[in-house]
Amino acid sequence: MSDIPILQIGKNVVVPIQTELDDIGAKKMQEEILYRIEKTGASGLVIDVSAVSIIDSFLGRILVDTSKMAKLMGANAVIAGMKKEVVMTLILLGLRMEGLKSAMNLEEGLNLLKKLQEKDAGRGSHENRIL
Repeated sequence: MSDIPILQIGKNVVVPIQTELDDIGAKKMQEEILYRIEKTGASGLVIDVSAVSIIDSFLGRILVDTSKMAKLMGANAVIAGMKKEVVMTLILLGLRMEGLKSAMNLEEGLNLLKKLQEKDAGRGSHENRIL
């Protein structure tokens, strides 16, 4: 296991990143998140990056890819707490964050997940798992 806590809150997996990650740590975090979603059948994922001051292109890509993979597994994903300096750096690096849901903080991220899950429930859960 990495040093990143992976928490379960209701139907959601919550990952508060509280340390800078190297490439190996980022990849390991991704694997552990996906394993936890698979194991628990979670319908939501919030990755809180509010304590992260540097997100390089590799970590940015890992976050985007993890969000997309979670969606393919039936879990909506939200990135919470991205600082303005980090956002500006990612844009300057040319990292495309298309389709990525974001929130100002963890609380807003969980609220957004709740809305997304309610919307999905209204459409029927089987539609969300069809590729």
